Amino acid sequence: MTTPPLELGRRTLMVSGAAALMGALAGSTVGRLETSPRLAAAPLPLATPARPISPADTTLDPQLLRRALAALDEHAGTIRHRDRIAIVDFSAPSSEARFHFLDVASGRVSRQLVAHGSGSDPGHTGYLHSFSNMSESNASSEGAFLTGDYYVGKHGRSQRLTGLDATNDNAMERAIVIHGAWYANDDMIAAHGKLGRSQGCFAVGEQCLDETFAHLGTGRLIYAARA
Repeated sequence: MTTPPLELGRRTLMVSGAAALMGALAGSTVGRLETSPRLAAAPLPLATPARPISPADTTLDPQLLRRALAALDEHAGTIRHRDRIAIVDFSAPSSEARFHFLDVASGRVSRQLVAHGSGSDPGHTGYLHSFSNMSESNASSEGAFLTGDYYVGKHGRSQRLTGLDATNDNAMERAIVIHGAWYANDDMIAAHGKLGRSQGCFAVGEQCLDETFAHLGTGRLIYAARA
């Protein structure tokens, strides 16, 4: 399930773009997510002008956005591409589109469903209750992740992730990746009111995997936390 994108200024995710992005999120226009033909475009120059902004609302929490932008700056030496980032708001239930994609190149924000780990929600309530970085926990981890290469594994097409913080630095060892899953398809909401649970991976709907990969590419930031 992918919701329509919101218009943002191109400059807003650059090194000192927190204030501009906050203003852009307070005023955005609704459109449709477009799949990029490239998976790893070069970062935009700092001098790129902003796109016009029109009034609208967004569900992305401003404080969570600030933390994500701070993580982008903190890990600037590792994150090669700063033109697009993703933010997962795990304070929202799995029935809501909480995987937010911020695309400076197109000036848009879009969002879609994403599952959390069973170890973070043992009772399968649809809400994440806790994070863990421990092996065999089957829980989601919080913090900054770097998108890596693609491969085909037991979940089909997948993308590796590297945890950049002390709260998620076991991500590679735990095989925390992005992959598609039937239990993350949007028809699960109509049938059960929530998504199924992963083993800690960012599982998205099978029909959303291509656009997820197209947006993220390699060498970009995913920031996962609770608002």
